[in-house]
Amino acid sequence: MKKPNKNKIYIISLGCPKNLIDSEVMAGLLNKSGDIRLMRTPEKADTVIVNTCAFIEPAREESIETILTLAQQKKKGGSEFRLIVAGCLAQRYGKELLDEIPEVDLCIGTGEVNNIVRHVNELKKTAFRRASVTGRPAFLMNYRHPRILSAKTATAYLKISDGCSNHCSYCIIPSLRGRARSRLPEDILREAENLAKKGIKEIVITGQDTTAYGKDLKSHPRLSELLKNMEQIKGIKWIRLLYAHPAHITKDTLEVIAAGNKICHYIDLPIQHIDDDILQAMNRKVDSTKIKKIIAQARQIIPGLALRTSLIVGFPGETQKKFEKLLDFMRETRFDHLGVFTYSREEDTAAAKIKTQISEKEKEKRRDLLMTEQAAISHSLNAELIGTTQEVLIEEKSDHPHYGFIGRCRRQAPEIDGVTYVKNTGAKIGSLIKCKIFAGDDYDLFGEIV
Repeated sequence: MKKPNKNKIYIISLGCPKNLIDSEVMAGLLNKSGDIRLMRTPEKADTVIVNTCAFIEPAREESIETILTLAQQKKKGGSEFRLIVAGCLAQRYGKELLDEIPEVDLCIGTGEVNNIVRHVNELKKTAFRRASVTGRPAFLMNYRHPRILSAKTATAYLKISDGCSNHCSYCIIPSLRGRARSRLPEDILREAENLAKKGIKEIVITGQDTTAYGKDLKSHPRLSELLKNMEQIKGIKWIRLLYAHPAHITKDTLEVIAAGNKICHYIDLPIQHIDDDILQAMNRKVDSTKIKKIIAQARQIIPGLALRTSLIVGFPGETQKKFEKLLDFMRETRFDHLGVFTYSREEDTAAAKIKTQISEKEKEKRRDLLMTEQAAISHSLNAELIGTTQEVLIEEKSDHPHYGFIGRCRRQAPEIDGVTYVKNTGAKIGSLIKCKIFAGDDYDLFGEIV
């Protein structure tokens, strides 16, 4: 008897690392089911899943553009081609997407990751009817969930929590991802061990607010203890902390980072602004004094700390004077890495109702000014690294004629920071090597093997 053809699935993941992990879990579940084959390109698939982002307007635009491109492919491919929209955009606008884009067969929200196999199988039934499934976003992965890493790399993200309970006035994440939910420490450590067995050298800790970890659990586990225990896992060489809220980061966490051999002296500390009126209107639950104290304390405790932050410009009520205060603070603080977002007016948020909105042209002008200033700061800080020896994780081959490989040092997080170009070498991808830095530009470093 001839075996039925396997469903051919392709997954497109958009947005943040947290979304990427959901995509990797869906891929793992589909692969484990046995009657599904994961494809390398959407053209050869009979079902495409787009795991979307809806955090701000540019993210929604990218998601919609991707869906419309696939809708055109479906028109050419015929009725057998199925299109699933998953993730945050589906959670927020599932019914609207079905109404506006008839080529979309199914919308599933952020709480449906664990049910992806059932949803795909339902699509194949002749009685299937287009639907939007967006219940309460309560899914929380654990180490038993199979996960197919999206790229052949020595780095993997590890989500220690999902959802958020901060309710910043500009943010819709709580409605898309649900309240903050922490994983148990032993569960996280088991997943870290599994990643190490797969050859992962660097674990990047992520969550909506990693420094709020454990507050929702009865046992109240601490992030500092989790980091300390993760250091004991064989095979893991680097541990990196992202999304540390300035209102929640603690001294004991800073001390563990400083004392650890594997924990990178790197913190992603999104402050968003420095003006107290703006911080209060954002509902950030932290003021400028606390932010400055945390930064000073972190730099005092952790030698050679690389500090990243993100800022929002053009928030309602941000006068020219308040913006200049932010600009002066950025110049004084000299962050190693910095990203700037223009305020996105999101419906159903408190900030959207504020009357003193700022024009898009002015927002972009302020963002460009901050990024120009940051480029000069980053160039200066990179110049200070010339002559130092840095441990570099080799990630890919380079097209540059004078540099054989591209990697990152401990000061550089994947995707969001610069990279380190390494002179022609026979190093293996995934290996850690010592490099002497001999040049640096606005964002990248250049080195050769010691």
